[in-house]
Amino acid sequence: MPGKIPGILTLAAVGAALVVLYVIRPAQASPVPIPPPLAALMPDDTPKAVPAVSVVDANGKVQPLSALKGHVVILNLWATWCAPCVEELPAVGKLAAALGSGKVVIVAVNAGHDDAAKTAAFLKAHGAANLAVYRDPDLSLLTAFGSQGLPFSVVIDAKGREIARASGPMKWDDPKAIAYFKSLAPS
Repeated sequence: MPGKIPGILTLAAVGAALVVLYVIRPAQASPVPIPPPLAALMPDDTPKAVPAVSVVDANGKVQPLSALKGHVVILNLWATWCAPCVEELPAVGKLAAALGSGKVVIVAVNAGHDDAAKTAAFLKAHGAANLAVYRDPDLSLLTAFGSQGLPFSVVIDAKGREIARASGPMKWDDPKAIAYFKSLAPS
């Protein structure tokens, strides 16, 4: 029996350490749990600074993402040739309409070589005409964020830090998804 006591003490010590780690771990980036329609969205418990990246707007002007500091940004990368991207575009447009012009901004970026006119026409033809025209003709965003495919999305908090990312399509316009993104808006 004397040999069992150190084993029990070791087990108790490990259990206590796990409890301490669970209780004092950093708070999650998002105060509201991610709902099932956004299951592909993986939160980052330790938000990290977003790379210094830019998009090209409808007028051909380079716009740094850092200009949106103070807003929660949903960066959604898509392409005209990407079937899952095309399928989710109307839902992204509906989410943008539901969020309005508040503190949560959608930056849906065509990660392809299409010009602004073709991008705008494509958005209109696919039920997402309310989305602003943004492009990434040299695919620098995919590289900067280490994405392996499309659609690819990153949620950026008001401080300019990545708090979650997703590879693959999601149900952006589901009422639970809309409520989740509204809950992220800074006061």
